[in-house]
Amino acid sequence: MALLSLSEDTPVGTHVYTLNGTDPEGDPVTYDLTYEAGSRRYFSVDKNLGNVTLIEELDREKEDEIEVIVSISDGLSTVSEKVRILVMDANDESPEFINTPYIVEVPEFPLSTITLFFCLSACSFFTSFNSPGFLLLCDSGNSFWSQNTPSSSSIFKIEAIDKDTGSGGSITYFLQNIHANKFTIDRHSGVLRIKTGVTLDYEKSRTHFVVVVAKDGGGKLRGDNKVFSATTTVTINVEDVQDTPPMFIGTPYYGYVYEDTLAGSEVLTVVALDGDRGKPNSIHYCIVNGSEGSFEISNTTGAISVIKSPNQLKKEVYELKVKASEISQEGDTSDHVFAMVIIRVVDLNNHPPTFYGENGPQNRFELTMYEHPPEGEILRGLKITVNDSDQGANAKFNLRLVGPGGIFRVVPQTVLNEAQVTIIVENSAAIDYESSKVLTFKLLAIEVNTPEKFSSTADVVIRLLDTNDNVPKFSSDYYIARIPENSPGGSNVVAVTATDPDSGLWGEIKYSIYGTGADLFLIHPSTGIIYTQPWAVLDAEVNSKYNFYVKAEDTDGKYSLAEVFITVLDVNDHSPEFNENIQEKTMIIGSPVKIEAIDQDAEEPNNIVDYSIMQADPANVFDIDQSTGEIKLKSYIRSLDIIHNITKNKDCIWSLVVQAKDRGSPSFSTTAVLKIDITEETLHKGPMAAFLMQTKDNPMKALGVLAGVMGIMVLITIMISTAMFWRNKRSNKVMPVRRIIKKRQMPPSRTVRMEWLKFKRPSNAAEKFVIEEEVKSLHNENSNNNIQVVPVPPASPLPPPPPALGPRSDAPGWRVPTVSGSLTPKHVIKPQKNKCHGSTHNALVSELKMRFEKRNAAFGEPHI
Repeated sequence: MALLSLSEDTPVGTHVYTLNGTDPEGDPVTYDLTYEAGSRRYFSVDKNLGNVTLIEELDREKEDEIEVIVSISDGLSTVSEKVRILVMDANDESPEFINTPYIVEVPEFPLSTITLFFCLSACSFFTSFNSPGFLLLCDSGNSFWSQNTPSSSSIFKIEAIDKDTGSGGSITYFLQNIHANKFTIDRHSGVLRIKTGVTLDYEKSRTHFVVVVAKDGGGKLRGDNKVFSATTTVTINVEDVQDTPPMFIGTPYYGYVYEDTLAGSEVLTVVALDGDRGKPNSIHYCIVNGSEGSFEISNTTGAISVIKSPNQLKKEVYELKVKASEISQEGDTSDHVFAMVIIRVVDLNNHPPTFYGENGPQNRFELTMYEHPPEGEILRGLKITVNDSDQGANAKFNLRLVGPGGIFRVVPQTVLNEAQVTIIVENSAAIDYESSKVLTFKLLAIEVNTPEKFSSTADVVIRLLDTNDNVPKFSSDYYIARIPENSPGGSNVVAVTATDPDSGLWGEIKYSIYGTGADLFLIHPSTGIIYTQPWAVLDAEVNSKYNFYVKAEDTDGKYSLAEVFITVLDVNDHSPEFNENIQEKTMIIGSPVKIEAIDQDAEEPNNIVDYSIMQADPANVFDIDQSTGEIKLKSYIRSLDIIHNITKNKDCIWSLVVQAKDRGSPSFSTTAVLKIDITEETLHKGPMAAFLMQTKDNPMKALGVLAGVMGIMVLITIMISTAMFWRNKRSNKVMPVRRIIKKRQMPPSRTVRMEWLKFKRPSNAAEKFVIEEEVKSLHNENSNNNIQVVPVPPASPLPPPPPALGPRSDAPGWRVPTVSGSLTPKHVIKPQKNKCHGSTHNALVSELKMRFEKRNAAFGEPHI
């Protein structure tokens, strides 16, 4: 028998083998495959080629060996042979858990050390224990325990099978969410254990669900390495044990006995349950004290009844102490618990709703809490119960919170008989310690459907505790301060103030300064006083403005900033100063001169200078403007003659002592000597006159200008003489030139006063005839007598009064020598410029002549 192996994951249609045979006679052969009766046909063969093809899917787990009869025939004879095909395993099966579902009963808390191995197939156990009294029941794959289970105990064994062989058939176990549950599993054996240090508590969790994963070792499947797994859930039920005392349900208990209640009537029922809910013990009730023979309780039901009529009850409130005890199955009393039952004796609808605290009725409830609790938080510190002793509709009332709106709300809003009052935060921002340290409300309960509308109120006082929820804040965003410049080092400048509404350490503020302008200043960290550095020297003239920032910070590092502007105030520490202590000025009568002193102080009034004349000779001649320093003559002094009448000093130069005094406190002053040369104002005004006055104190400058003017005049004279020479030469007539000097009779002496030439454009016809023309007609500046002189009219009437522009008679005149003469000119008819002026010109000429004669006579000078 031939053997052949083939993997079970071979795809259908695969060419798995080729039959090869020959006939000795060389005849063609055919191939065929036959199977035993009842066997599945897995292969087919090509009769001519002998190619064997898989036509049915292989499954080793169902059939791991196939027998096929192979035959070859030449048409006459046939040869057959049985071939055995071994189906090789592939990892095509997943692990399977057996005997599911898994439900395990485990007692809470450890009493003994137990190890359990659970065999699902035969329900056989191997146990090891170190304490007697162990009982184990087994039924349909479920395990039951009668003792408490310690940590690290094996509580169950999980078993899964994989039909594959080799690594594909090996199984390992693990738990999902291993860190979140209280159990572990052995990866090879599948034994489930409680984690070390972990106990099971029936009261906390009665059932645990553990997801177990079984995974094979992996293997080849159709050329790829495959790993299969399966999961199952183990339900672990924790059994209760007697480890929890009983507890009352529905506390606190309040009962009421009305005036129409009959003796023996039930008032209320108290209910207590065993804390071990899995296997609870029965409860036994009794009244310990407070009954005073007026009430009794059922030992089994807990029903409290009144055994006297209401009019026999001496108290309005009875406080009964009720005891509930557990009775074990053996009849022994074990754990117990106490509860207070308050029974009120009330009349029919003659009591308003009443508020109760933990110690009985009260109309004031207080709570201390931190500010800004979360919205929706319940004020658990307030234990308030509201009760109306009436029954039915008479016991229905509404609850309302009266006070600042929108901060809290009260639930329930409608109560029947009795309710626990809950106050809930609605507006956390309004619960602010800095705004109000105590919040006070009125809790109002008012009946709804009674004609009496009984009501009651209770004060709810909430005292707030502070948190650091505020940033220090300055009293101003900026501070402006001033300090005198002569302040010594360490002088206080300004006190900044910041407030932090928080209390305690959170409200303590530390000050500091920084910025480029803060170098000369310090700040006290606690008081906020800004003062100068000990070595600081302030000078308003150097720097009068400083600017920096001040920081206020609390202990948690919360801070705010403010800006400080400091102005250094000027102190009168400079005296006014003149440019020169001795000055010389020229004063024209009618025009002031000015003296100026400068004060180096930075601000007013320290740098404002007032002027005054301390000394003058003669006195009462000059006035000085206090503000500008302009010095002028007294208003009555209008000419030099008046000055000459006041003093014998003919040169008109006086010395004044002028004081410059500032307006500071204390005031400083200085003096200067001013020499004033007084002169009279010229008739001619304009640039030339101004120049002459300006250069009066500088003679060299005046001489230089005068020399230049004279040079120009000489040049013009030469040009005019040359022109006249050439004109006479062209006329071919030579006129004799001779000087004729006539002897004039000595008329009475006359005086003539000449003024400075006034170079001004005439404003009217009379001003055209100024003295300049008369002087030029009488005085030949070049002394060459070549100028034709217009002859003076032989007779002239008395001149009219001189024009307003004429010189004043009281002013001293210049001594002008006069030369009279005549030439024999060639009579050339030329237009006379002065003819157009008429009699006015003649009058001025006559007046001028008379003044010259008077002037010569006064000084004893003969006329020529």
